[in-house]
Order: sequence, then structure tokens, then C-alpha cells
Amino acid sequence: MWKSEISEPRGVIVMVHGAGEHHGRYMWLAKKWNDHGFDVVMGDLPGQGKTRGTRGHVQSFNQYLDAVDEWMLEAKKKDLPIILFGHSMGGLVCVRSLMERNHTHITGVILSSPCLGLSSPPPKTKALATKLLHRVAPTFSAKSGLRTEHCTRNEEVREAYLKDELRVTRVTARWYQELTKAMHLANRYPEKMPNLPILVMQSGEDYIVDQIAVRDWFDHLLLTEKSYKEWEGLYHEIFNEPEREDVFRYAIGFVNILLP
Repeated sequence: MWKSEISEPRGVIVMVHGAGEHHGRYMWLAKKWNDHGFDVVMGDLPGQGKTRGTRGHVQSFNQYLDAVDEWMLEAKKKDLPIILFGHSMGGLVCVRSLMERNHTHITGVILSSPCLGLSSPPPKTKALATKLLHRVAPTFSAKSGLRTEHCTRNEEVREAYLKDELRVTRVTARWYQELTKAMHLANRYPEKMPNLPILVMQSGEDYIVDQIAVRDWFDHLLLTEKSYKEWEGLYHEIFNEPEREDVFRYAIGFVNILLP
């Protein structure tokens, strides 16, 4: 777990990173939250970053939810409003966590290109093979298919990610099955989302997640306060794009309405 604290914060941001990466890729964003009066709590999800165990693998998606529970407990110590932020698979983790865990103390939620469907799912034959493999050889791994040039147009971020020793480029059969099941449950039961203010910010040119699936899920949410913003021309990692200052300005605007 990693924390960035300031004097006299007005709230805490709990951030959940995506697949194949780690919390260290969010230092720019953490500083922006600090500059606007927020402490930040985040860490590496199981099988990612510097965590122990098989890289690119989880026995159960609940391991991700357990990690978020720990970060939430740390955030609650300040007795301040909490904003839950998740990008890509981290967005899916946030959704499933909100559906299954008792997080009534959260003030608001921000999802960045949440993984509620894949832009290019594997062929049916490969998906079937994975479904069989995850029972007999759960740690069997294959390339994730995530291509850096599909994540962001920011050349500096691309170069840094290619040199990043902590990036995960292979995933296991069990991981893929758990991801698929989590996406299915999120889409099947949108009514299980607690009635919290939510902002969904989706890239307009996403080669990683299915933006139509994201919008469809959003439209089915039975919430009092919900906002959707699609960033035309931006790639998947909207907070790493050349326009990221504009993206953050929109996000902090949402938070400032909740916490004036």
C-alpha cells in the first residue's frame, strides 16, 4: 500500500489501477489530487506490480476486492469523504466491490474507461480452450495482447511503459475466466450498484475496452446522480493522454460539486 498525504486534506482518493500495470504509473494523477486538497491511497493489485505470487494471475476476482477493502480501511482512518477511482480493470474492480462489499462511507465514484467489455475479445476457440484450461491448468499463461500504442497517444508515457520492469505482459487462464465472470456479473446486475454519485469518463477511441458496453451499462444504472463523459479522439488511458489536464479538470469539477 502507498499513501500520499498533505496537511489539512478535505478528502481521500482511493485509486485502483488497471491490468498489466501498477500504482507507480499514477504518480502524476496522485500529485494532481494532492494539489487540490486530497490525500491519496493506492497500491498494487494481486499478481501485478510488486505483489507476491504468480504475475498476471488470480485464483479469484475477490482477491482484487480484498485489496480494495484494505485500502478503504486505511482511507477511513482520516474520517474524511472518500472518492473511489478506478481505471480500466480497476474500474471493473471498483464496480464489483461496490456491488458486493459494504462501502456506504464512499462519497462518490469516478470510473476511467472501465473494463465492462473487451474491444477485441479472443476468438471463440481460444475462449473455449481457456475455459477448459482454467480448471486443469489455471496458471497456464499467454500473452495478454495489450499493446502500448493502443493505450495512449502520449509518446513519453509509451516509452516509459515499454521500459517498465513491473509491467505484466502475460495472463493466466484463470485470470481471464475471472475477468470474464466479473464483467458478466457487472453487466447482469446493474441494480446492485449502490445509490452513489458516479462519473464515468470513457475514451472515444478505445482499442482496449468496448465503449458501447460501457455506455449500455451506464444507461442501465438506477442512480440519482450519474454523469457520462466521452472524450472524442482520446485513447484508453485518458489520464495519460496529451489532453490529460483537461480530463483532470473535468474530474475535479465533479468532485468539487460533491465537496464544495
